[in-house]
Amino acid sequence: MASVSPATGATLHWLAQLIDARAVAEVGTGAGVSGLWLLRGMASDGVLTTVDDEAENTRAARQTFAEAGVPTQRVRLITGAPLDVLSRLADAAYDLVFFDANPQESTRYLDEALRLLRPGGLAVFDDALLGDRVADPAQRDPETIAVRTLVNETSEDERIRPLLLPVGDGLLIVQKIEA
Repeated sequence: MASVSPATGATLHWLAQLIDARAVAEVGTGAGVSGLWLLRGMASDGVLTTVDDEAENTRAARQTFAEAGVPTQRVRLITGAPLDVLSRLADAAYDLVFFDANPQESTRYLDEALRLLRPGGLAVFDDALLGDRVADPAQRDPETIAVRTLVNETSEDERIRPLLLPVGDGLLIVQKIEA
């Protein structure tokens, strides 16, 4: 999976800064690029919990964070199946949850995000346009159908306030508005 684009990274930085994020969870650590953007926008005492199912990605991210001078106490790197790990994180304890992972799990990720987020918190989904496939009804591959379902569900859920931005390959931002 490719690193987030500079525009996506800048948006993540801005969102974390906007809500004064202190606790952020990320699914899809990759090489740590999106994590750096998030950390730079978070409060100076904030902690990023980042999850990836590939140990190689966790190692690469650890090196990226170390080279950037990020104190080790600011990052929790977890290797494991994202849905299993998310299920063990505390309810309503996170300000922002970022997903850059398997699009076919996106509706399940949304369910976990709504449990993890405090009221007013944000869930952010990368690749929400999938190279414009989501808007094309002729596209019926499993990934496209899953992301299209997520976008449709967020527009109908009264517990949240969604926004789809044409940044990078699309960012779906969902704000939790219920307690």
